[in-house]
Amino acid sequence: MAKSHLLESSAMLDKSHLKQQKRRSRIRRLKRDKWLYVLLIPGVVMTLVFKYFPMYGAIIAFKFYNPMLGILKSPWAGLEHFREFIFSPNFTVLLTNTLKISIYGLFLGFLPPILLALSLNQILNKKIKQKIQLILYAPNFISIVVIVGMLFLFLSANGPINSLVEKFTGSPIMFMSNPAYFRTIYILSGIWQGMGWASILYTATLAGVSTDLYEAANIDGANILQKIYHIDLPALKPVMVINFILAAGNIMNVGHEKAFLMQTSMNIPTSEIISTYVYKIGLQSGNYAYSAAVGLFNMVINVVLLLMVNSIVKRMNDGQGI
Repeated sequence: MAKSHLLESSAMLDKSHLKQQKRRSRIRRLKRDKWLYVLLIPGVVMTLVFKYFPMYGAIIAFKFYNPMLGILKSPWAGLEHFREFIFSPNFTVLLTNTLKISIYGLFLGFLPPILLALSLNQILNKKIKQKIQLILYAPNFISIVVIVGMLFLFLSANGPINSLVEKFTGSPIMFMSNPAYFRTIYILSGIWQGMGWASILYTATLAGVSTDLYEAANIDGANILQKIYHIDLPALKPVMVINFILAAGNIMNVGHEKAFLMQTSMNIPTSEIISTYVYKIGLQSGNYAYSAAVGLFNMVINVVLLLMVNSIVKRMNDGQGI
């Protein structure tokens, strides 16, 4: 009994000693890195002010919000606004349009930046490479308003595209008024605008690949396709996985600006998406509580999709996700 008591007391002393050592090491690290933590303060404050504090406003999604009463004093609505949206006749159309634009845009727009980066990596002349990159990156800095204006100009009945169409078919196509063309125009114009900028990360990754690998491949007699398959693609794989997970997590986050600007009275059946609906209901009609509920519903779906895609990629990629 005495021996067991001594063993227990010594074990307790060892544990307390370890705790004291850990506490002292933490204090030493804090003192050593105190200025690094000071540098973190502005970023933490900005994140709290602009990201977390505004979440308080999400309460209005569960209230019959009255601006005169304020958020807390407005009557409680519970899940009434969510039920109203889910059982509304617009729900299926809005969800289908949003998912189609997002999913088509994800799968059609995922590969072009990778192919562009692989192509640029094959250009050995730096001056030519820089000029091509400048041309390809430029569309990203063009305003969405200007992009949509260009689309209306080029695809109008008297535009250059329809002048070619008339030569072959004899009659113009109303691209911007026909609902069947809206998604194609939206997605392809988005790929054209963002493809160059999206390829920067892949280009930077390829720039970090050791030249020894290419020299060894040349000695072994590998051609361009073999070098891309065995050297470039394995180097890009981690970046591709992360980008795909992040893109899949934003499937429902289709910006309202471009879709709203491209809308006409004729293409509403395919151009009306959740974000444009929230904009119209919330800001134009003043139904803040209902629009907040729709936006919150959209966000919840995004989070669920992000978790699902991340878990799937982890299983496919030996437990490596984000």
